[in-house]
Amino acid sequence: MRAVVARVGRASVTVQGAVVGAIDEPGLLVLLGVGGEDTAVTASTMARKLHELRILRDEQSIASTGAPILIVSQFTLYGDTRKGRRPSWTAAARPEIAEPLVNAVIEQLRERGARVATGRFGAMMAVESVNDGPFTVLVEV
Repeated sequence: MRAVVARVGRASVTVQGAVVGAIDEPGLLVLLGVGGEDTAVTASTMARKLHELRILRDEQSIASTGAPILIVSQFTLYGDTRKGRRPSWTAAARPEIAEPLVNAVIEQLRERGARVATGRFGAMMAVESVNDGPFTVLVEV
């Protein structure tokens, strides 16, 4: 599982002209990709890592501040561009595998007390963010 995690002042995701998820205060925007080898254990590890990741101001985390988090599924994080000019998506999990694992990360974050907003799995989404810093990291589990 891979995540691009950005510290943001605010962020939102829009589908067909309607905002489906937003955070209107400082928190994290997470673009989350699922690989073909990922499991429920991977999802649990990712949820814990995202909740406890100390990248907010003053080395704080979602767990320590209660800041919100916006999760947006993004299979393109598994695009392989090492050969040719077109990415290969063979390492990305198929939608029927990926969607339950993305949902597992979201549910486990909520069980930990996180305020989670989301995009819509499989939809064409417009993501807007105001980065803070900018501060962006890649998380792989």
